[in-house]
Amino acid sequence: MYDQTCAATQSAGTSDLEQLIAQVVLKDRRAFALLYEKTSAKLFGICLRILKDRSEAEDVLQETYIKIWHKADRFAVGRASVITWLSTIARNQAIDRLRAKGKPHDDLADHDDIRDLGPTPEQATLARDQKAQIDLCLDQLNNDHAFAVRHTYLSGWSYQQSADALDKPLNTVKTWIRRGLMQLKECLSQ
Repeated sequence: MYDQTCAATQSAGTSDLEQLIAQVVLKDRRAFALLYEKTSAKLFGICLRILKDRSEAEDVLQETYIKIWHKADRFAVGRASVITWLSTIARNQAIDRLRAKGKPHDDLADHDDIRDLGPTPEQATLARDQKAQIDLCLDQLNNDHAFAVRHTYLSGWSYQQSADALDKPLNTVKTWIRRGLMQLKECLSQ
C-alpha cells in the first residue's frame, strides 16, 4: 500500500519529503522512519549548533521528531519546503531548551545565520506573478522595442549598447524605449 501511494504521489510531482510527510500524517511508521533517516543529520546539526552540547542536542532532536509525528498535518504544501519546516521546528525546540535553562537571550542572536534569508513563499509567489505580468506585457510590444526595453532595463545595458545591438541610431532606440515603457505602464495598470 505504501509503495503504491508513494508511486501515485511521485507521479503527481511532489518531492520525496512531501510524500513522506503525507504518509506521516496517516501515522505510517515506515514513512516516519524514512523521514528521520533523510533529515535527522541536518536537524541534529541545527540543534547542536544552537545548544553546543551533544547530549542536549540529542534530547532536543528526539523532542523535535515527537512534535513532527504529532503535528505533521500542520505542514502546508507550497508555503515552505519540508526541510525548511522541519528545520524551523528543530530550531524552535533548541531555542526553547536554551530559554528553559535560563541562558541569556543575547546568545540567541548568534543563531540568525540558521534562518533562510531567501524570500518568503508569499514574496516568491508575488515576484513570480509580477514577472509573468511583465513578460506578458513585454510580449505585446514590437519585437525591437521589447528587445531594447528588456536589455536596457532588465539586463543593465546602456542605451548605446542596445542601439549597437539593434544596429539603429541611438535616438531611435531611446524613443522606442520611452514608447515601450509607456505601453508597459498602461498594460501593467490594467
